[in-house]
Amino acid sequence: MSAPFPVGLIGAGKHGQRYLNHILADVPELRVAALSRHDVERGAAQARELGCRFHADWRELVADPAVAGVVAVVPPSIHRSIAEAVATAGKALLIEKPLATTSADAAAIVRCLRHAGVPCLMAHTLRWNAVVSAVRERLPELGPLRALVVNQRFEPSPLGWLDEPELSGGGILLHTGVHSFDLVRWLTGHEVTRVWCRTARTITVNTEDNFLAILQLAGNDALVAVGGSRATAGRSGLVDAACRDAQLVGDHQQHWLHLVRGLERFAVDPGPQTPTVREVARAFARLVLDGDRPPVSPEDGARSVAIAEACMRSAIDGAPTPVAQLSF
Repeated sequence: MSAPFPVGLIGAGKHGQRYLNHILADVPELRVAALSRHDVERGAAQARELGCRFHADWRELVADPAVAGVVAVVPPSIHRSIAEAVATAGKALLIEKPLATTSADAAAIVRCLRHAGVPCLMAHTLRWNAVVSAVRERLPELGPLRALVVNQRFEPSPLGWLDEPELSGGGILLHTGVHSFDLVRWLTGHEVTRVWCRTARTITVNTEDNFLAILQLAGNDALVAVGGSRATAGRSGLVDAACRDAQLVGDHQQHWLHLVRGLERFAVDPGPQTPTVREVARAFARLVLDGDRPPVSPEDGARSVAIAEACMRSAIDGAPTPVAQLSF
């Protein structure tokens, strides 16, 4: 199919609006052909403004012959249903993280997409972050990795559904931690086999909003720690990689990076800040129009969910917990 490739957007709330804005302003290779939103009144008004179709039921959007690809920006509790419907319809899929609320559902999504042979891009957006990309590019120059620390800290979320387990499936481990777990796999090139985790609830009631986890890697002795907080007035995204010959310390939220040797610190230019959602949408366009390999696959998404799930079990049991071995 030639550009512009017609997509249907399921979910046009806070994050879905980012996709909508970037597709309209920055990704001419894609065209919004249909929209579905839980808030029917606002969704119908948006669709009228855009001149596209509106479907109160997302299933009708997936079945719409005017839609060739689906962008899903909704709570993960319905991801499996959406993925199965998209696979049955034989359409392309861009799906936001987390891929699912459980590793079993995540693996089932991967299997159904594989069986259908439909292209899918997993939106672990931090892989398109300029600081993260600069760290990954420079790590091989610094010798073997000895230790890695990754964390994200944010203000409390205004989204009430995040603290409703029946919709969210979990708290910060599942909704923010998966970003960091994906970065650990991407930066190190190794799978996570076992975790030890503690969590806390400071503002939330039903789900955790703080966590700290130690991750064990397969075939690598580097010490890895991942943390997250949604209970602070500040915002940061630390990546601290200690290698044999030097350290890289950066912040993907604050957009800075330093190389450290001894007591000397050297600024590293990570390049301009990159709107990651824009880059995800562009990658999806290349996937569906040019047949490019997806930079992040649903398999990657499933493995991050499995790590988060192991962390949840570890926090409950107070003991090291193996990460589920997924079967695709």
